[in-house]
Amino acid sequence: MPGTTDTSSTNSQPPTVYHGRSVFGQAPTFDLDTFSNRDFLVKDFVETLSDSAIPPNRKSGPGNQANTFDPKPLIRTFENALNRMVDISGDLEHRENELSAAVRRAESQHGKTMQSARSKLEQDIVQFENLETSLSGNDQNSVSRTVKIGQKLEELDRQKTLAEETRFLIQCWLEVSERGEMFMLEDKRRQGGGEAMVRCANIARQLMRISQRLDSRSWPQVNGASVQINGVNGDHDPGRKKQQRHNTRELIEKFSETLEKDLLKSFDDFYRRENFDGMYECAKVLYDFNSGASVIGAFVNQHQFFIDRSQLITEEVGGEAESWERLADPDAEPPGVEPSLQALIEEVKIVAQEESGIIKRAFPYAEQVMTKFLQRVFQQSIQQRLEMVLEKSNTVSSLAFLRSLQAAKSTISTLIDDLKIHGLIQAPEPASPQITTMLDQQLDDLFVPYFAGSAYIEKEKRNLEELYSSLLFKFTIFHSRRRKVPTTLMKSLAKSGSEMLASARDAYVERLDSSDLAPSQKKMLLRIAGLKDAENARAQTEIEVNTEDGVLSTINAKRMLKWLAEAVGRGLELNGGNETARDVSALLHILITNMAEIYLKTALDAANDVALSQENTTKSEPDLSYVPTLKPAITIMHLLSTFIHTVLLPLAASNMSIRKEMTRSTTQMLDNLENKVNNILQHSIDVILNWTSRLLANQKKTDFRPRDDASATPTAYMELLQTPTCQSVYTFLSRLHPLFLAYITPGPNLTAFLTELGLGFRSLLFSHFQKFNVNAAGGIMVTKDLTKYIEVLRSWELGEEFEAGLEALMEIGHLFVVGPEALRERVRGYREKGIWDAGVLRGFVGRREDAGSVGVQSVLSML
Repeated sequence: MPGTTDTSSTNSQPPTVYHGRSVFGQAPTFDLDTFSNRDFLVKDFVETLSDSAIPPNRKSGPGNQANTFDPKPLIRTFENALNRMVDISGDLEHRENELSAAVRRAESQHGKTMQSARSKLEQDIVQFENLETSLSGNDQNSVSRTVKIGQKLEELDRQKTLAEETRFLIQCWLEVSERGEMFMLEDKRRQGGGEAMVRCANIARQLMRISQRLDSRSWPQVNGASVQINGVNGDHDPGRKKQQRHNTRELIEKFSETLEKDLLKSFDDFYRRENFDGMYECAKVLYDFNSGASVIGAFVNQHQFFIDRSQLITEEVGGEAESWERLADPDAEPPGVEPSLQALIEEVKIVAQEESGIIKRAFPYAEQVMTKFLQRVFQQSIQQRLEMVLEKSNTVSSLAFLRSLQAAKSTISTLIDDLKIHGLIQAPEPASPQITTMLDQQLDDLFVPYFAGSAYIEKEKRNLEELYSSLLFKFTIFHSRRRKVPTTLMKSLAKSGSEMLASARDAYVERLDSSDLAPSQKKMLLRIAGLKDAENARAQTEIEVNTEDGVLSTINAKRMLKWLAEAVGRGLELNGGNETARDVSALLHILITNMAEIYLKTALDAANDVALSQENTTKSEPDLSYVPTLKPAITIMHLLSTFIHTVLLPLAASNMSIRKEMTRSTTQMLDNLENKVNNILQHSIDVILNWTSRLLANQKKTDFRPRDDASATPTAYMELLQTPTCQSVYTFLSRLHPLFLAYITPGPNLTAFLTELGLGFRSLLFSHFQKFNVNAAGGIMVTKDLTKYIEVLRSWELGEEFEAGLEALMEIGHLFVVGPEALRERVRGYREKGIWDAGVLRGFVGRREDAGSVGVQSVLSML
């Protein structure tokens, strides 16, 4: 029914909803929500209004097409919709005004609230500033009050903590002493955590002291009586009822052991899982038990490095045979450190650097752990391998041992320097002073057994003596067989020299026969000596030696100096310190004994003996084969002197008394050698002048006074360039100059030698020409001979002071050639210039054939 429909529709919609008449159908109902819907479209809204305005009978009737358009329903519908929209707009405006008023009220309230909060904040800030000023201001009283309050609070907190710990400690003691239980500590231990473990450890330690003081029966007896501490034994209470006694010491120790084992097990589990925080907490607790000794021991002893190395320690020292031969060869460069020791050192470097990071993270006392770990590495792994390597090298030769010792110390020193630079637990900073001191101490401890007392320098001395004896063995054999000079003085000198040679030779042979000489070392020494086997060395009469074995060799001298230089450098690196001067002095003594006494002195004595034997030779030209000895001797002396003054003496500067003694020995040795060289040169001058005198003695009296008889041929005589005697002297002296020039280094020594020889030769000529009567033709021949003699002298490296002597020689011929008047003028000129003295001039002028003439006699009267 229409009435019913309208009523229901009115009750279900807002009062402002419009209802159309029933004859045209009900108009759509809408409100504010209709327009607020997100799916609202104006087109759809208008179509809905239009459809609701057309009556149903017009839509379905058969004559709808014939009906005309009636706009009134549409007008009424749209009018009603417009009125409804006006009503909705009014409602919306009303609601907007209400909301606007509410917003204004809220804004006003918010402003008041903010103002109140700002004011309160400013008050709080002012109060805080006042409080801060009172606490840290310049007011001494306020500061003092604040400090006192803080100290009192801290003291109260300590007292509270101490009271709680004391209460807990008393409860634990009563529990263990009365009931024999430790449930309270067990509960705290099971709680886990670092702090709980630390507290358990501290309480256990305190309970142990209480037990020692109050329960003396649980502790060992001394002299049959209870141990009393401060007069208290804990059992001297006659009023107390007898109770069941518990051994508190055993209970506490058992708990401590259990706690320590649990902590060690936890530490090991954490280590395997790389839980460094857990390791740190366990290590921290265990430090309170025994200063961390147990956990440090467990960490070090169970380290994989030591487990692996314990299996390799029994391995024998290997290496190639060629390397060991090079190590024992003094002329070869050493191959370096033994490979297995080198590998161990490289592994130690890597392990130490890696483990330092773990130790730093796992231990609160990392420096102590690192110290123990490195001590174990050096004292066990490195020391054992080092001993094996040195023992092996000692079976090769003493030089191999010394070289191995040097290489090992150098390599280990480099390892220690690398560890210091890396810093280990201090990385990337350098190692701490404690670690540095410990590493230096470990290095010293490794090598102390090899440098105790004089063990090291004795090893070096024995090695050098063996090498020098081998190198000079054939040299000593050769010179022990040479013929001695048959003079009393030289016999004694030769006897002392031969005794030294025999002593050195016998010591060498005895050393070869020694059982403690390694076969490889014996082989090397025989090779240096140029022998095939030791039997050959013992049978000295069968050793074949030649002249080359007995001459000096600069190559051998350089080898000897090189070996000694290696020993000096090795000594400085291995055993440098307060004993350096003493060690260098010992090495200098060996050098002087072998190189100066046995080598140089023997060769120079041999040369001197030959020179002496040639002084009185008259039948043949003297043998100057000893002269080549001079050049290597002088060269070796220079090398020896330079080496001593450059290398050895500066190293003894720390001990002035030893340095003075070394300087004295060196000076004495060089003076003796230089005197021997000078003696040889002087003997050579005597030999040359003696033979020259022997040649001049062949001069015939008629050589300078040819006969004037018919059978003579003056023209042929005048065509001679020199006399036969002059030619023989010239030939002999011409051969000498290249010889001495080749074997005496050009310089002051050669100049002094030739000048001395020239002066002697000039003296011989002066005496020679004063022995013969000379006529005019003979004077020309004298001039020719003198020209030849001067020619040979000018070819020598003579000193400037000899130039006047050559002038004087040239003038001798003029004294025999010029007439009396010219002779008078020449004599007067000679005397004015000081070339001749009166006696020499009288000797020459008196040998003129016309010396009895009036003119010559007047000249002689002037003299």
